[in-house]
Amino acid sequence: MIKSLLFVCTLLPFAAFANASRIKDLVTVKGVRDNPIIGYGLVIGLNGTGDGGGEITNTSLKKMFQTLGLNTQKEITSKNVAAVIVTSSLPAFGRLGQKMDVTVSSIGDASSLAGGTLLVTPLKGGDGNIYAVASGGISVGGMKKGAKMATTGRVPGGAVVERELELSFNDKKSLRLALNSPDFTTAARIEKVLNQELGGKYATAADATTIDLIIPTQYEKKVVELIAQVENFRVIADLAARIVINERTGTLVAGGDITLRKVALSHGDLVLEVKGGDNQSGKGQAVHLIERTTTINDLVKALNAIGTTPEDLISIFQALKQNGALVAEIELI
Repeated sequence: MIKSLLFVCTLLPFAAFANASRIKDLVTVKGVRDNPIIGYGLVIGLNGTGDGGGEITNTSLKKMFQTLGLNTQKEITSKNVAAVIVTSSLPAFGRLGQKMDVTVSSIGDASSLAGGTLLVTPLKGGDGNIYAVASGGISVGGMKKGAKMATTGRVPGGAVVERELELSFNDKKSLRLALNSPDFTTAARIEKVLNQELGGKYATAADATTIDLIIPTQYEKKVVELIAQVENFRVIADLAARIVINERTGTLVAGGDITLRKVALSHGDLVLEVKGGDNQSGKGQAVHLIERTTTINDLVKALNAIGTTPEDLISIFQALKQNGALVAEIELI
């Protein structure tokens, strides 16, 4: 039996379906970001699951003993020690004494870091300066001590900030906002909202990503207060129409605001018809929508209602795209 689906299609403005988002969720402020830091260290106290030797581990052990006042010329080999790389992120406004979590990853042939203790490890930034020092017991995410393959772990609150980033934030005369998802329409809307809310020509959209904001006179030396207000202004974000398809898992993600043009499509025993005006097909089984717009969301719901498989959905969307009835970018992952 041939199944027939009929939709009434009328295009409506994008703004009718969109929800306003906080500017805070759409942009980042230049200079306000985490900074990666990294260091090399040793993990001790392993139950025979360490490196068991190796030039890097042995040399590190010798240097550590020399620092502690114990000089030895003998080769040092131990399966209870592992060489690791320690990584973390220094917050934009990290202050002396503030604690951070760190990730510890084996770089030798250790089979597990469970039960180990990270020795004091300096963490450096890209400029070569030491910004934090890490140490402490390693957690491997609930795995039992001695469990195999636990070669990565974390030390909660294991790093302490020793050096602050120099940011004279409150002295700034201007700010630069960067859109997380570049879009000319969204940038223009943010510029308009900022100028309306602040009561003057303070914001300028330089391109699809950048909005420059001059600090109003009344907010000089009160930049934090200004940002607190700006980030809560609401803007309707405009995103490019995109459908993401994972053919391996049969997963399809599409924006509900993507509309369809007039089209007729046959797929197996399914006949799909999208057209404006009359909502009576006169053949087979018809699906009638309450809304007067046919969107991707409507289409998926209707197709799912008659048991269409994910593979069929993917084929249908690709065919609609080729035909030009679906005005959206299709991305395969």
